[in-house]
Amino acid sequence: MRTHESATESALDGGLGISRAFGTFGELLQGVLPGGDLDFLVTLPIDLWSTARFEAASAGDPLLVRPARKRKSLTLARALLAMHGIDRGGTLTLHSALPEGKGLASSSADLVASCRAICAAFHLPLTDRTIEDLLRAIEPSDGVMYTGSVAFYHRRAKLRERLGHLPPLTIVGIDEGGAVPTVAFNRIPKPFGPADKHEYARLLDTLARAVRDRDLATVGEVATRSAVMNQRLRPKRTLDEMRRICRAAGGLGVVSAHSGTVLGVLLAEDDPEYENKLEHLRRSCGALTRHTTVYHSLTDDAWYAPPLTDRSGDM
Repeated sequence: MRTHESATESALDGGLGISRAFGTFGELLQGVLPGGDLDFLVTLPIDLWSTARFEAASAGDPLLVRPARKRKSLTLARALLAMHGIDRGGTLTLHSALPEGKGLASSSADLVASCRAICAAFHLPLTDRTIEDLLRAIEPSDGVMYTGSVAFYHRRAKLRERLGHLPPLTIVGIDEGGAVPTVAFNRIPKPFGPADKHEYARLLDTLARAVRDRDLATVGEVATRSAVMNQRLRPKRTLDEMRRICRAAGGLGVVSAHSGTVLGVLLAEDDPEYENKLEHLRRSCGALTRHTTVYHSLTDDAWYAPPLTDRSGDM
């Protein structure tokens, strides 16, 4: 069996590696901290995945990616193989349940899954720090190489801190349409002054305590405030209506893809009125837009383990 983390030595003949990475429903919090260029986000992992399959070929064969539009994953594959001095081709095939350009970390999930699959195929050691280094050269990253909710410097592709695992959450999400390119969005100057940055610092401290205390009401309040503050950067036309829907249904708060097109209402899955609230949210969000989807959070490390693979495995 081969996994991205089981290898102890290189096997340069290569084989077949299959692995995956989860997405995140926007961000519980995203902004800029005091002290310089400290753009950060806090992830909300969800049970949607990108899966990568890498089948090594012979020396001199081309390195291919499928679908061909996944050029960032091809760039990463070349860099990873060069890092280990591997002069072999192969085919990297990606399948993803995460729609692109919506703010669900589809690109980051593709890249992380690709790293893991290639390292599984060649029995290469792989750490989260190595993944950070590879992604940093390609684009801002959403931090989906780390389990649980994390505070992550996405422009620097560097972990700030692990916050922990949230209790099970349902997100009733809507899509306002269109797509947002990650790299282009991160070139936009941030309209946040010193007072905003200090508020983001307070919100991050509050959110970190709330996650540790499993205080979902406060998590929802912080997420809503972050969505409101982000209106100056990338406004969502339905935010006010989604906040009204959330209040009417008794949801925890509104979570936004700050650099994407989706918004969602948070609902605790242990809420005694869960089924009634979920139906209320489905109806209300469905009346607002045709593009309504129900997502579920990832709750503990058992959810995150990439699939085991061997030479004869199939994806």
